[in-house]
Amino acid sequence: MEEENVYNRVVKHKPGPSKFQMKNRPSIIFNINKTNGGPPPAKRIKLTTVSDKPCTITSSSNSNGNTNGTNGTRVNGVKNNIKPKLNINEQRRRLPIFVNRNKLLEIIKSNDTLVVIAETGCGKSTQIPQYIHSLRLEENGCIAVTQPRRVAAISLAKRVAQENCPSMEVGETVGYTVRFEDKTSPRTKIKYMTDGMLLREAMFDRLLMKYTVIILDEAHERTIHTDVLFGIVKEAQKKRKERNVSPLKVIVMSATIDVEKFKSYFNNCKSVYIEGRTFPVNLFYMSDQNDDYQTTCISTFFKIHREAPPDYDVLIFLTGQEEVETAAQQIRLLANDPDVEGPPVKVFTLYAAQSSIQQMNVFQSVPEGHRKVIISTNIAETSVTISGIRYVIDCGMVKVRSFHPSTGLEMLKVQRVSQEQAWQRAGRTGRDAEGCCYRMYTRSQFESMSESTIPEIQRANLTSVVLQLLAIGVHAKKFDFMSKPPEETLDAAFEELKLLGAIEDVETGKLTELGKQMTKFPLDPKFTKIILSAVKYGCVAEALTAVAFLSAESVLLNPTTRKEQAQAVRQKFHSTEGDLMTLINIYREFSNAGKSNKKAWCHEHFLNLRNMLYVKDVRSQLKDICKGLNIEVNSCSNQLKLLRKSLLAGLFMNMAEYNKVDRRYVTLHKKQNAWIHPSSVLHGSSPHLVLFTEMVQTTKCYLRGVTTIESDWLMTVAPEYFQHKNIRTCD
Repeated sequence: MEEENVYNRVVKHKPGPSKFQMKNRPSIIFNINKTNGGPPPAKRIKLTTVSDKPCTITSSSNSNGNTNGTNGTRVNGVKNNIKPKLNINEQRRRLPIFVNRNKLLEIIKSNDTLVVIAETGCGKSTQIPQYIHSLRLEENGCIAVTQPRRVAAISLAKRVAQENCPSMEVGETVGYTVRFEDKTSPRTKIKYMTDGMLLREAMFDRLLMKYTVIILDEAHERTIHTDVLFGIVKEAQKKRKERNVSPLKVIVMSATIDVEKFKSYFNNCKSVYIEGRTFPVNLFYMSDQNDDYQTTCISTFFKIHREAPPDYDVLIFLTGQEEVETAAQQIRLLANDPDVEGPPVKVFTLYAAQSSIQQMNVFQSVPEGHRKVIISTNIAETSVTISGIRYVIDCGMVKVRSFHPSTGLEMLKVQRVSQEQAWQRAGRTGRDAEGCCYRMYTRSQFESMSESTIPEIQRANLTSVVLQLLAIGVHAKKFDFMSKPPEETLDAAFEELKLLGAIEDVETGKLTELGKQMTKFPLDPKFTKIILSAVKYGCVAEALTAVAFLSAESVLLNPTTRKEQAQAVRQKFHSTEGDLMTLINIYREFSNAGKSNKKAWCHEHFLNLRNMLYVKDVRSQLKDICKGLNIEVNSCSNQLKLLRKSLLAGLFMNMAEYNKVDRRYVTLHKKQNAWIHPSSVLHGSSPHLVLFTEMVQTTKCYLRGVTTIESDWLMTVAPEYFQHKNIRTCD
C-alpha cells in the first residue's frame, strides 16, 4: 500500500441539484485538487535492525490499498463494497496490526519504554493491551490504558472485553474506570481509564505499584492530565528501578505525534511505526471560504443522504453542545419533510456534558433501511470507533478554553482546528470500508492551520493541577513537564491556593488540613471550597446542587422562535439573589416532579432533560464523597443567603463592583471592565456587589452565573483577601 494512499484517493465530485439545497442554500462545490497525503510517518528502517531510530511495521494489502474490501461502484466518492459480515475473531485477524503481532511483542518485551506511532484503524488501542496480556507480560500486575475521554475508555473496554471472552462481562478480565464510575474487580488485568483517574490514583500511590504496564494512548491530545502523567510515570519508572522493585513498562501511543520530542523526553527510548489504515479515505475541500459552517455541514449531509445507500452512516463534527443540538433538531425536521429525498434518519448526539449512558447511545444499531447520523464535538476525534461510518463532515472548528493570568480571564472561544486534529477527524472513517471526508474549509485554509494543537498545559488555569501535584508531594515549579507551562500561570495557581487556604505558603507548598480535604473531590478547588465552607453555614445540600450545575452545561433552552415564551414560563423560578439561586429553585421543583413526569416537566419549562439528569447524577456522586468524609449533608431550606456566603467563600476572587458613573462593573481582582450577561436574571439591574462564575468575551466582557453579595460579608468570609481591596460602601 503506497504511503500517500492512506488519505489521498481523489474522486471527482459533481453535485447535482438537491431539493434541500434549492430550498435552503446554494449547492456546495468542492474542489478536487490532490492532497499531500496524511500526517507524516516516522522515519523507517528494517524491523530486524537494532537502532535508536523508529522501526517500521508494515501491513500487507492489495494493489488498491484495501486490505479486505471488494470491487464495487462508487457513491459520493465512496466505493460501494459488498462484503460478508465477519465474526469478531476474523475482524481481529484482518486488522493491519495482526500481521506483525509477534514482531511487535518482541520489541515491547525488550524495551522498558516505547513510543508507538500507529496509523488510524490499525487496531493499536484494542489489540496491543491484549497482545501483552496474552503473553502475561504484566505478570502479577495490571495493564493500565489511559484515554483522554470517558466515552473512549468505556467503549474500548466493552469492545476488548467482548473480544477477550464474549461470555464475560466488563469488570472481569477487562474493565474501566472513569469519573464517578468504576467497572473493575480484583481479577481485572486490562484496565481502561481516563488519564484523570490514573492521576488521582497517583495521589495515593506515587509509584503506581498496582500497574506493571502503563499505556498512554492518544498522547497527541496533550490534555493537562496526560502531560502531568508523562512526568508521573517517567518518575515512577525511574524510582521503581532504583529501589529494585517490580519494574514498570511504559508505552506511549498515538497516530500523530512529534516523535523526536517524545523520544527525547522519555530518555531517548525506541519508537516503532505501524502502518495501518484498513481502507483509504477520499478527501474533499471547499472551493471557496464559507463562514456559515453549521449550515454548510447540514447541506452537505443532505447531499450525501439523497444519494448514498441507507447503511452508509455519517459523522458530523461541530464545536459545542448548543451547535450539536441545534443541528440535530434541524436534521430531524428536514429529514421528515416529504420533499427531502432519502431513507429514514436516526440522529444521535455526542458531547462531554452527557452522562456515560447517553454517550454510549451512539454505538446503538439502527433499524434496517435507516441512516445513522452522529453529530459530535471533538470528543469523537480519537479512539472512538463507531462502526458503519462511511462519511465524515468536518466543520474545521473547535471550542477551546484558554486562561490569561494577566487578566484573570478564562475564555472559551471557537477557533480553527490544527492539521493534526483534521487528520484525526478524517480517520474516523475508513475503518469498515472505504470512506470519505468532506472538509468545510478550503485547501489553502488547511495549509495555513497550525501543524499541532498547543498543549492544554500551556493555555489553561493550573490551580487543580498544582493541587494534585502537591498531594503527591511534588512542587509544580520543580516538576518535569514535557512542555513547561508559563511561569505566571503557575504563580497565579499558587496564589489562588494560598488564598483558598489549601496551602500554608507558596515556597514549600505544604498542604493544610483543608487542602488535604480538597484533594478528595474531583473538582476545581474553588468549587470544593464552596462545599467545604457550606458545612459551617449548614447548607451542604444546596452547595452540592450549585456545584453540580457549575459542572454541567446550561440546562436552559431558549429556542430562537420561542425565546420570550421560554423566559415567561421560567419566570416563577427567578430569584432576585441571582442565577445560581434560580437554578436551586429549578432543581427543587424538578426533584419534586414524578419520575414519569420529568420529561414532560422539562419540556413545559424549556429545560434540557439530559443536562438536568447529568446535574442530578453529579450531585449524587458528590454526596457520596461527602458521606465518605463524614460530612453531614444538611440543608438551609429557604435561607439561601447562607448558600451565597458559601459561594463567596470559594469564589471571592470572582467579585465585581458596580461603577455608577460608567454604568459598568469592575472586577476586584484584575480591575477588568465588564457587564452582566443578557442571559442572567440580574440583567437590567445594578446590584452594588456581584459574584460571577465565569467571564466570557465577545464584543465585550460579560459576567455569567451572577449572584448578589452583601458588602458586610466580605471581611467575615474572606478577610485575608478583602483587607487589601478598596470597596466602596453601597449608598
